[in-house]
Amino acid sequence: MYLYDSYDQAMVDARVEEFRDQAQRRLDGRISEEQFRPLRLMNGLYLQLHAYMLRVAIPYGTLNSRQMHMLADIADKYDRGYGHFTTRQNIQYNWIKLEETADLLADLASVEMHAIQTSGNCIRNISSDHFAGAAADELVDPRPYAELLRQWSSFHPEFSFLPRKFKIAVIASDTDRAAMRLHDIGIQIVKNDAGELGAAFYVGGGMGRTPMIAPMIREFVPLDQLVTYSEACLRVYNRYGRRDNKYKARIKILVHELGKDEYTRQVEEEFKHLLDQGVEPPLAELERLKPFFADPDFVDGPKTVDRSDPDFALWVERNTHRHKHDSYVSAVISLKPVAGIPGDASSEQMHLMADLAKAYSFDEMRVMHTQNVVLPHVRIADLHALWTKLEAAGLGSPNLDTIEDIIACPGLDYCSLANARSIPLAQRISTRFAEKGKTEQLGELKLKISGCINACGHHHAGHIGILGVDKKGTENYQLLLGGSEAEDTALGKITGRGFDEDGVIDAIETVTDIYLDKREEGERFLDTYRRIGMDPFKEALYD
Repeated sequence: MYLYDSYDQAMVDARVEEFRDQAQRRLDGRISEEQFRPLRLMNGLYLQLHAYMLRVAIPYGTLNSRQMHMLADIADKYDRGYGHFTTRQNIQYNWIKLEETADLLADLASVEMHAIQTSGNCIRNISSDHFAGAAADELVDPRPYAELLRQWSSFHPEFSFLPRKFKIAVIASDTDRAAMRLHDIGIQIVKNDAGELGAAFYVGGGMGRTPMIAPMIREFVPLDQLVTYSEACLRVYNRYGRRDNKYKARIKILVHELGKDEYTRQVEEEFKHLLDQGVEPPLAELERLKPFFADPDFVDGPKTVDRSDPDFALWVERNTHRHKHDSYVSAVISLKPVAGIPGDASSEQMHLMADLAKAYSFDEMRVMHTQNVVLPHVRIADLHALWTKLEAAGLGSPNLDTIEDIIACPGLDYCSLANARSIPLAQRISTRFAEKGKTEQLGELKLKISGCINACGHHHAGHIGILGVDKKGTENYQLLLGGSEAEDTALGKITGRGFDEDGVIDAIETVTDIYLDKREEGERFLDTYRRIGMDPFKEALYD
């Protein structure tokens, strides 16, 4: 993984002291909350319903054990003993005191971490495939490219005050495990007919109030022009993006209103201008970064698993992913126990994950955008020992990509923007399907819950999505079907009128019963939905 140099460390340390002064001036009343707001947001500090919330950056989701131990210590020292892992591969703390925040940031800086640009109208945390560097199907490890973009975008003077927040994802396989086309810019590392590596650019995706799937605007950008092309995309957005209406300020609106072709024409024009100016960082900088992401020292060993223990066998089947070395797998630690809070981990669990990463995964782990954690390089020979320790700590749920593996935002329990609660709903859904024994029957079924239209729970991209809305002061839930965040990207469609909390849980069971009745051999829920359409589900829900 990338390690800070002296410049990185000095930059982060300076920001800590700058924020310490800003926070003290707010506490002393020398600046107002209105004046303080943009300052705290650029440092990832939100004011939520009950307290401040701090969002910590985890670039492309990669962590080592020292960093995870620090996140656990922070949970105990500054919060209430837990943290919440998010769909942007970050972690959030929900009970932060302003007077302690600078000390918290200093603790983060001591392990090469920060909260810079995790909020505000700037380029946010660069996300990537959580199996990067381990997956058997990737062309290359996409993280060096993500790191190059992270360094380029940090404190970029031109892009520190964009019309709206901006999110970039980088992948390097045809299987999209990062919801790449639902980002402002999605980049896929590809190979052209000549065998050269380059980047395909997708621009103008996003969820929220107006969900859109990013179109491809260029199928191949040479790698030594990756940053320049990104800059051209952002310059056109920064020039024309709406600043008079925050609901129309995202780049997806600009691409839609200009049209893909006109937006692309202007990007190409800006790209040529930038190339003529010679501003592209040398390819040597990318080469400098690559050794930080070199493969660990893999060793040959057993290539198969003893599946005589049925509980262990089920966990292996569901929660491990094929590795590029056939004596290893990537092992997913589920943060979704039945009736648990999706994405939450206690400080004790974080300490354990850190210890397990050091013992079994070359001191490395990844935060997944699905709000789980993965150990990317686990020897098949070590899997049973790993599972035994996870199971004892409540982290061994065998539910990856099932209806129990729910993505959910914090919702109305914490967020000042939310219209409805997400957490209790997720807990009740996982409990019902687990108790009825339906999880195994349903197979792959991705359910996502957002407490408001901002879509932090990615409800648009769920095979089944739930959106919390305010219906005359009462929590209400809309049901969506048919979404996907994978390479077959699709936006879910609303079934009809909304439901109360009890009603939406019953509605989900109705929808899954229709699927079980109508599916053909080998079909996932999404496949059956696409084959038979919305009508059979609507008839069962509303007739």
